[in-house]
Amino acid sequence: MRRRKSIDDLDSGAIKAFRKTWREYSGNRRIANLSQEQLLSDCGAITDDGLTYAALILFGKREALKKHLPHAEIIFEYRTKESAGPAAQRVEFQDGFFNSYERIWELVNLRNDQQHYQDGFHLFPVYTFNERVVRESVLNAVSHRDYQLAGSIFVRQYHNRIVIENPGGFPTGITVDNILDKQAARNYRIAEIFKLCGLVERAGQGMNLIYETAVKEAKPLPDFSGSDAYFVKLTLNGKVIDTRMLAMIKKIGDERLEAMTTDDYILLSALFHRKGLNGIAPSRFEHLAELGIVRQTEHGLELANGDLAIIANQPLIDVQSTETVDWQSIGKADRKQMIAALIASTPKTTSSQIAKLTKLSPTRVRELLQELVADGVIEKIGNYRYASYTMKNKNE
Repeated sequence: MRRRKSIDDLDSGAIKAFRKTWREYSGNRRIANLSQEQLLSDCGAITDDGLTYAALILFGKREALKKHLPHAEIIFEYRTKESAGPAAQRVEFQDGFFNSYERIWELVNLRNDQQHYQDGFHLFPVYTFNERVVRESVLNAVSHRDYQLAGSIFVRQYHNRIVIENPGGFPTGITVDNILDKQAARNYRIAEIFKLCGLVERAGQGMNLIYETAVKEAKPLPDFSGSDAYFVKLTLNGKVIDTRMLAMIKKIGDERLEAMTTDDYILLSALFHRKGLNGIAPSRFEHLAELGIVRQTEHGLELANGDLAIIANQPLIDVQSTETVDWQSIGKADRKQMIAALIASTPKTTSSQIAKLTKLSPTRVRELLQELVADGVIEKIGNYRYASYTMKNKNE
């Protein structure tokens, strides 16, 4: 996709920003002294046929883009409500990408709240929106959108999530199922320029980074719901869904985390949250076992992580965490399991104590206790208002 244009169509400020980024990343001082023409030629923005569309998209002046690529714009919106209607803030970027790249993150970061989790006596912050993830997602949209189609790239920020939409659907051969395994840049020249100056580490690896960071920060995995043949819609949910997982990741340590593959991260998340495990072959956990993160026992897979273990894909409950559980939303099996854990940790627990902690009705608690007694998990000591409960086999 090339067309002869004059270098006068390019913005010197965008070129300067690119030059600085490329020089700092490469450590090549020669880049600082190159003419604009040589600089753009060396990075592939100018070829023997003249100025490329990549040069316009990345470095173009607003007037040139309006004339030649009027839909090559990025629109940022901050929305306080889910309903349609005017955004609380809207900024349109209609010049070269290197003039707007930093500004997009600055706008996101204006409303980037901190969440916290406690590990022992220490309180650790987690930002709702991870800078590397947001930047990488925007870079992906610019690299992979179809510039022959009308429509803009949208970056819509809500309180706890960001939705990025870009025209064109997935590149040929790429689907949600294989997006981590296959690479196909729709705009190869743009992707290579990003790679040259270090904005992306390796072409095609950005989505792996996004998935891995979601697991590290105990957030939901990236969501492509709503994508079709004409638009890719990526939702980045920023709310931490389980602080226990953050504590677990911290205990794994940087050395083992760096040795993990993207598949390892996804498996670890699935095992911890007990979701998506059906049909997964045990052999896929072998690398995590080699790293000492999981182990196979007679009961099934177990997360080998000090204070927290997950056996047979069912978590042993950390009693302190039950205070933050939404007991109304979890299923009966989980309620029974967590009540059993409470009884195991506190000798002679009463039904009123459990009702007070769980905020379940006394009737519902008694029903669950009766079922646990019938299952042979706990035993009842005494009768009526003086009854208490203890584990039937305290050695299990």
